Amino acid sequence: MFPVTSRRHFTSSLYMLRSSSPHNHLLYSSSSSSFLPSFISSKSKSSSSTNKHNQQPPPPMAACIDTCRTGKPQISRDSNRSHDDESGFRYSNYYRSGYHQSINATATQTKTIHTRPLIEDLPNDDVWAKIRQEAKSDIEREPIVSGYYHASIVSQRSLEAALANTLSVKLSNLNLPSNTLFDLFNGVLEQNPKIVESVKQDLLAVKERDPACISYVHCFLHFKGFLACQAHRIAHELWAQNRKVLALLIQNRVSEAFAVDFHPGAKIGTGILLDHATAIVIGETAVVGDNVSILHNVTLGGTGKQCGDRHPKIGDGVLIGAGTCILGNITIGEGAKIGAGSVVLKDVPPRTTAVGNPARLLGGKDNPKKHDKDPGLTMDQTSHISEWSDYVI
Repeated sequence: MFPVTSRRHFTSSLYMLRSSSPHNHLLYSSSSSSFLPSFISSKSKSSSSTNKHNQQPPPPMAACIDTCRTGKPQISRDSNRSHDDESGFRYSNYYRSGYHQSINATATQTKTIHTRPLIEDLPNDDVWAKIRQEAKSDIEREPIVSGYYHASIVSQRSLEAALANTLSVKLSNLNLPSNTLFDLFNGVLEQNPKIVESVKQDLLAVKERDPACISYVHCFLHFKGFLACQAHRIAHELWAQNRKVLALLIQNRVSEAFAVDFHPGAKIGTGILLDHATAIVIGETAVVGDNVSILHNVTLGGTGKQCGDRHPKIGDGVLIGAGTCILGNITIGEGAKIGAGSVVLKDVPPRTTAVGNPARLLGGKDNPKKHDKDPGLTMDQTSHISEWSDYVI
């Protein structure tokens, strides 16, 4: 413990150091000096009265909104604007080497940008425009999320940059900086428009099929099944480019952060819903079609140590219930439904229902009952129960 005089000297020195720092973007009014210790306040006042014509005021100080180590702009309110003016923020942009807009790895630049984009000039069906609209609405409804939403959505220039930012923050750790991940993710997304289109289709699928999803921005920021699927798309692209070390690194971080384990070699279609997503495992040679819905604790795995093509192939429009295991190089036909808790070891014909352990077809193998609608879209998980058993409560 410092003596009183030492503590005062230390506190005074720390304050003066912070005030004189050229990198300090903190803003506060002159009245904020009342929050300083009295001995500092009095000295500051006397110094100001004697030297006000010879000395510039100290740089303004106020809390900034940190963007979670992404290296993206840090936000601080412009001192020339009123508290309620949302039309502009001051940004300090940190450009990274290797990025297409990079000027210097350590250079900084300050500029003012508008946080109210011209949404009306964008197509009505643009998912990114809807996300930004919803983000603004959420900020108005819950001001406490304004910093988080500005850093994650409003300050981002595109869907690709916003997704790269969100994934890099969630998947980074002490040894894997978010700046590095952002550059990697953003580069892959900008070079692969098909991945971005798949991201949009997944957003539409979640919003349409999951009643717990209240908005696109809610899914984009908070649904780990959606985020894990998009991280897998990036990892799969790296795997296809033979950058397998990076692809496996992303798989590992997704498994740790989201409790979802997709091998980067697995092929995933578009319009995918991973409902809750916890403990979903998909093997290397698995193939998942379009408009597939998978609930939590599902395994698409192998049956042993054999190599080669050894994992399931899931057709379009399939619904896989919670706790299901589908094992081996088998085919689940288009529009099929797999009941919760089933263990499937053989092919399932299109538009049929398989339930049980081991799974059996509803109606029997020779004349299975079929349905017309895709259960992956309808999310119908219980209509087969009354026809399948005499289960009562």
